[in-house]
Amino acid sequence: MSRYRLQPASVQEAVLLEHCGHARYVWNLAVEQHQHWKPGRKSAPGFAEQCRQLTQARAEFAWLRAGSIVVQQQALKDFAQAMANFFGGTHRRPTWRRRGQGEGFRIVAVKAGDVRRLSRHVGEVKIPKVGWVRFRWSRAVPEGVKSFRVTRDRAGRWHVAFAAIPEMIPGPGNGQAVGVDRGVAVSAALSTGERLKAPGLRGSDKRRLLRLLRRLARAGRGSNRRATAKAAIAKLMAREVDRRRDWVEKTSTDLARRFDVIAVEDLKIGNMTRSAKGTNERPGSNVSAKAGLNRGILAAAWGQLVQRLEDKAPGRVVKVSPAYTSQRCSACGIVDAKARESQAVFACRSCGYACNADVNAARNIEHAAGHAVSAREGPRVAGPVHREPQRDLLLVG
Repeated sequence: MSRYRLQPASVQEAVLLEHCGHARYVWNLAVEQHQHWKPGRKSAPGFAEQCRQLTQARAEFAWLRAGSIVVQQQALKDFAQAMANFFGGTHRRPTWRRRGQGEGFRIVAVKAGDVRRLSRHVGEVKIPKVGWVRFRWSRAVPEGVKSFRVTRDRAGRWHVAFAAIPEMIPGPGNGQAVGVDRGVAVSAALSTGERLKAPGLRGSDKRRLLRLLRRLARAGRGSNRRATAKAAIAKLMAREVDRRRDWVEKTSTDLARRFDVIAVEDLKIGNMTRSAKGTNERPGSNVSAKAGLNRGILAAAWGQLVQRLEDKAPGRVVKVSPAYTSQRCSACGIVDAKARESQAVFACRSCGYACNADVNAARNIEHAAGHAVSAREGPRVAGPVHREPQRDLLLVG
């Protein structure tokens, strides 16, 4: 989707919040209907039946009838798609939506004249029950837009995202491949030797966040001080998210332009970041350490980077098994768990080859991708390079 910063007036913002409330209310009713289902009971109503129930509810309740039928029906449509994804095994079960978290709604059947440009950096979009709302024209809006989604983040910022097929970046045609090893200390290590780090909060921002968290802990529930602290924290976190998203876009574009084949590990990030707290009967161990690792993985944007690579370079992203990529020597191929002297240093005890541990893993990923592509008779990738021992060129970092 192509996302733009929405700039509603105060009166328009009130109506947008009503739309968000209606979409959240309809979604939660659908969740409740499906939670009541048990084996032996009649199946929960589908999308068509829920739409009929929505029509009856709008006829009975004036506050619901005052909202947009498009917004409310699309909330049911989104829920039906979420359930289909859940049963398909690609997503988790839809859960309740809370006010202030994930606020938004979708508009469909967009006409050609519902999006227009006013000046160089200003555009307008027509939203039902709201009218024309301005947004920042930061880049060209995709042609033939049929739907868009309006969202509000925790920092109170509004955005409009137009549904469009992502633009593909053509490969350079040089036949070069690159392996990408994703980590926590180094967000993305390339087989070329480059080490990239996803940006986060700067030192001053971290200190301010710590002060705000302490202020939030002292503030009473429901107080103005607590609301002010939460809003300031949300702005800081939104700044971190923006920086991470910008890094993902620039890094994925750079890789798609430089290499014909991009190899990554086939990681199950959802399983890797699952909580370790367990249950009351069987509590987990090292819960705090696991929670910190989960935050580090999510902050490194592992999933976002691969998703954007697949959008920009479809068919050129190869996923390989992550088994032994960090323990195998990229020069001689020997697997030795003790060869990794530290988090940053890999030193093979067989051939003497040494380099940064993440770069060594990235080169193993590139080699594995070459074998995978050759096995299915695709474009050939250069094979592994056998290097001489380089103890004096040890990279530490």
